[in-house]
Amino acid sequence: MSMKYTKDHEWVKLEGDRAVVGITAFAAEQLGDIVFLDIYTIGETLKKEEVFGTVEAVKTVSDLLLPMGGEVVEFNEELESNPGLINSDPTGAGWIIRVNVSNPAEFEDLLTEEQYNAIIG
Repeated sequence: MSMKYTKDHEWVKLEGDRAVVGITAFAAEQLGDIVFLDIYTIGETLKKEEVFGTVEAVKTVSDLLLPMGGEVVEFNEELESNPGLINSDPTGAGWIIRVNVSNPAEFEDLLTEEQYNAIIG
């Protein structure tokens, strides 16, 4: 399953009309130990690049931006008791939300792994 990235360090995997979203290993490393997620948009339909929640690390709080527009339908509840999953497995068990995407074509506008790696150097 292909994965794409945003310049804001989110990743997306498309599963039909549903997208799984999380933050990249680079972002998790930059943030440090993640202690809390506040995902307050479940059931809401957001546009691409709107804020869908925040991630709180020991040092900082960062907005999470939706890579593709759609309805936020699920939050990874494992993260409530174990937010550190994002640090240990950011693109696997540490996924954050699932979204019913409005426009699957938006996936094509996202960055490939090579393009993302070029940005983070």
